[in-house]
Amino acid sequence: MPARREEHVCGECGASTARWMGRCPACGGWGTLSAVVPGAGGAGGGPQGAEAPAMVRAAELAAEAPVERLATGFGELDRVLGGGLVPGSAVLLGGEPGVGKSTLLLQAADRLAATVPVLYVGAEESIGQVGRRARRLGVSAAELRLAAETELGRVLAAASRAAPRVLAVDSVQAVRDGTLPSAAGSVAQVRRVADALVEASRRGGWATLLVGHVTKDGLLAGPKTLEHLVDVVLAFEGDERSGRRVVRCVKNRYGAVDEVGVFEMTGAGLADAQDPSATLLGSRVRGVAGSAIAAAREGRRTLLVEVQALTAGSALAAPRRNVVGVDAGRTQLICAVLERWGGIELGGSDVYVAATGGLRVSDPGADLAVAAAIASGHLRVAAAIETAWMGEIGLCGELREVAGIEGRMAEAARMGLGRCVVPAAGRGARTSRGEGIEVVEAERVADALAALRECCAKRNVAATNNFLDTDPGADV
Repeated sequence: MPARREEHVCGECGASTARWMGRCPACGGWGTLSAVVPGAGGAGGGPQGAEAPAMVRAAELAAEAPVERLATGFGELDRVLGGGLVPGSAVLLGGEPGVGKSTLLLQAADRLAATVPVLYVGAEESIGQVGRRARRLGVSAAELRLAAETELGRVLAAASRAAPRVLAVDSVQAVRDGTLPSAAGSVAQVRRVADALVEASRRGGWATLLVGHVTKDGLLAGPKTLEHLVDVVLAFEGDERSGRRVVRCVKNRYGAVDEVGVFEMTGAGLADAQDPSATLLGSRVRGVAGSAIAAAREGRRTLLVEVQALTAGSALAAPRRNVVGVDAGRTQLICAVLERWGGIELGGSDVYVAATGGLRVSDPGADLAVAAAIASGHLRVAAAIETAWMGEIGLCGELREVAGIEGRMAEAARMGLGRCVVPAAGRGARTSRGEGIEVVEAERVADALAALRECCAKRNVAATNNFLDTDPGADV
């Protein structure tokens, strides 16, 4: 029998090398390589004569009834999950310290326990601390069991004995396997703990909720394989100084990604935002320069978000472009298009752009709102507060059609806005032009800026002299 050859596998990316190296040659991670010995055997590396796994026909699976999901008691969380928890699945919830991960997990466990048995394991707190937090949040479900444990074997034993429908662990980085010499939270420990919990979830048929830490860069702590092991990855976002929180779906094997759920942090814990658009727009200041309303598409829903922009003279050779809540690269692109095709001189100005409400907007359909906010702030004129802006901006200054335009217009009308500025492209494919709302179609950025000027003129704002009379697309 040939001798087994030792390999060294990276815990971050899974790359393997024949010898140990301090730095992974594939991903560049330091100290991530660990020794493994592949199993001996025949072709494929498996043991000779191994029993083949059970196989079924795909048509037989397709004919089965859909799996009944477990409702978490939070409508916004169920929306992000795709309708609730799937039995046997594993969900990873990551977020900054203090954002409310443990609060959401404990409240969801309590509401789930109203219908099914739930086991909540706190690995970062004592049982007394978990109990005090439970009393503060009003947790009292009879089928909810609490435990405080950091040893993986004891956590699995408790789950096996309790036979829950849902297992909640806070957090995966705080649990350790005593058979490994490394400390809790290390790459090897996180990989081993996550693998064991996910495998137990599959075997036992219970859904597992895991809390995950994040690094200073906002990435989930631990190996990348952690995200590959679980079925659903959720990012919990929000400013800890404000009461608004957002759960965003990053990965979902059982539903759509990029779905978002909006919550409010109250004295009694987290609560669903009853009207997310109204929540996001509730504190806006009316009639000020540098503000525009974006109708952004997040998953299957439309949210109205206020985009604010400020420009100021810069003494730097390369003026600043600072953004919060919107894509920095697209903001740079929009600034360049405004200069070339909109006649807005930004070369000597610092530009600051932010999406209010703690929501991170990644939809290209918010480009036009960002452009309107920058132009409004730079020209010191107020865009009409009753106008929603939607459309993607191209490098040639054209406005491109975006998905779900009818839904965006319907949401704007529902929120009482009287006007929408939309791309003229794709007008023939629209089944509706918006009920009870004026629709302004623009082919280019210059047309949208003309609509901005018209809005200002209707509000008796002296903005005409601030716009260039020359052709913004002409060569200088």
